Amino acid sequence: MSMNDGHFLVGSRAVVRPETFQAINPATGQEIAPAFSIATTADVADACAQAEAAFDSFRATTPEDRARFLKTIAERIDAIGDALIERAMAESGLPQARLTGERGRTTGQLRLFARVLREGHWAGVVLDPPLPERQPLPRADLRQRRIPLGPVAVFGASNFPLAFSVAGGDTASALAAGCPVVVKAHPAHPGTSALVGDAIREAVAACGLPEGVFSILQGPSYTLGEALVRDPRIKAVGFTGSRSGGLALVNIAQARPEPIPVYAEMSSVNPVILFPAALADRAEALGTGYIASLTMGAGQFCTNPGVVLAVDGPDLDRFAAAAAQALGGAQPQVMLTPGIHRAYSEGVNGRSNHAAVELLAEGVAAGGANCGRAALFSTTGAAFAADPTLAEELFGAASIIVRCASLDEIANLLEVIEGQLTITLQIDAADHDAARRLLPIAERKAGRILANGWPTGVEVSHAMVHGGPFPATSDARTTSVGATAIDRFLRPVCYQDIPDALLPDMLRDANPLDLPRYVS
Repeated sequence: MSMNDGHFLVGSRAVVRPETFQAINPATGQEIAPAFSIATTADVADACAQAEAAFDSFRATTPEDRARFLKTIAERIDAIGDALIERAMAESGLPQARLTGERGRTTGQLRLFARVLREGHWAGVVLDPPLPERQPLPRADLRQRRIPLGPVAVFGASNFPLAFSVAGGDTASALAAGCPVVVKAHPAHPGTSALVGDAIREAVAACGLPEGVFSILQGPSYTLGEALVRDPRIKAVGFTGSRSGGLALVNIAQARPEPIPVYAEMSSVNPVILFPAALADRAEALGTGYIASLTMGAGQFCTNPGVVLAVDGPDLDRFAAAAAQALGGAQPQVMLTPGIHRAYSEGVNGRSNHAAVELLAEGVAAGGANCGRAALFSTTGAAFAADPTLAEELFGAASIIVRCASLDEIANLLEVIEGQLTITLQIDAADHDAARRLLPIAERKAGRILANGWPTGVEVSHAMVHGGPFPATSDARTTSVGATAIDRFLRPVCYQDIPDALLPDMLRDANPLDLPRYVS
């Protein structure tokens, strides 16, 4: 089986269709061979039917079985070698070093969930032993565990062709939970997706799992994704992308006869607050660090620092001057797709023409196809509060410094700003009292609060939260990165007075799976 025939996968079956599309190299604007088959709505139904048929067998596998499966996927992805990086570079415009690191993150999170399965806390085993002598009423024997929801639809993201795509965090956590996965590959990188999809297919076969555990569908139209979310056999959705795309899927899912959860990571400007003592002490260093974070990867990170809030004055002038100088030397970078580049350019032009906004600096003029030119803006706290569009995400290397009259104004702006993935505090010891006042607001507004760093870069770990209040995500109770991402695809079930011989292994008295359990 070769990517060159342009197939997609319905279970383990490679499917080729007459209608095709091709990836576009964003650095040249040229199409990349081969042509890839476009799945039909009938293929969607077939993939979902296979996923449903595989569900009970897959969810009955042991945690060790699924851990071995995830490790096998990681090994098969590693085995693709340079061909995967080269194809991803051609389809995304991202550099080799970035994609090599992203491949490591992708396989690393698969191995993380293998460890999570072996540790066992994900199962949520709770035992309430019977109390037959309790007055006035006895207590029954009650036992709880968490079981998988069912087949999950996963949408690949444009900005992470590996780590948030076919074998990314949504797929890894859903498979770990025991949910079959049907992936809608992102149309910007069909070749990258096909290579990873074939690696997962090989892992399914090597581990002796049902064929319907994994499918990958290709195609550029929205119709395909809509049909996938509407299919009654799909029980949850994982999505990373634009607010409009995420909300469209949420609306479809909620309009079904059986509504289902959509875990959409969508829009965030990730405010950075410069506290007075930190600003006075290291304004220039903060300015250059800010621009390094802003321009990383052409600014195409969901955790990009898009807004800076600080009290106006000479120290903020120093920060702005250092930032403008650093940004002035920023080289143009290829953006992920022509559409993303076009939207970014239009957003920068709109902000440049805003009556209450000053353009402080631009990066080096773009010369190649789909290259984004970095931009730095400034406005006042009053203007920022008066126009909500200034707080909207510009997906690219553009950010705005908001000059506030006081810390009170910063607090007021935080109160009205939308939900965020991150809020960053640049603080010194002398700022602690002021920071302590703003922390409760930050907790209500963001999924991750960090001090004296920059928000770009998300560690894949047990404690990480990559989520936040709307519109950062569609469900603020969850994370799409880290060990607890598995929680999205599990639900609790209680067993009352069920004989031990009929109980699932993890709930039996002998605890044959040796999972941790809470006994009341």
